Formats: sequence, structure tokens, C-alpha cells
Amino acid sequence: MVLVRVPTRMALPFDTQPGANPADPKALAILAKTIYRELRASGYAERDVMALAGELLGIIATEVKGRRTPRND
Repeated sequence: MVLVRVPTRMALPFDTQPGANPADPKALAILAKTIYRELRASGYAERDVMALAGELLGIIATEVKGRRTPRND
């Protein structure tokens, strides 16, 4: 038997209208909780969520590192 996850549409807890401030700390906290709850409700284990968080941090670190300019010492 093969189990297949059916992707569900995730409701985003903030306004996506132009002019909305996506950097609002409350909106980001709500988004993080929503993503966590959706993942857990979809059957992902805590370790899976932690692995996802690690992957996201790795992607962000690579992106930021790529934008850094070398210092002239």
C-alpha cells in the first residue's frame, strides 16, 4: 500500500492586498503558527517540521551570504 499526501490549500492569516505590511510581527507569528498547525494536521511529525525549519534557514543564510559585500580590511 502506498500512502500519498494530497496537498491542501493553506489559508494565509494576513491580507495579501497591496499596501499590507508583510513584516508585521503579529502577522508573521500568526503565519508561523498556521504553517505549523497545518503541517502537524497533515501528518508531519515534529522532527519533520524541525527539518523544514532547518532547510528554510539554510536557504535564507545562502541568500544573505550571496548579497554580502567583501570588507576591505
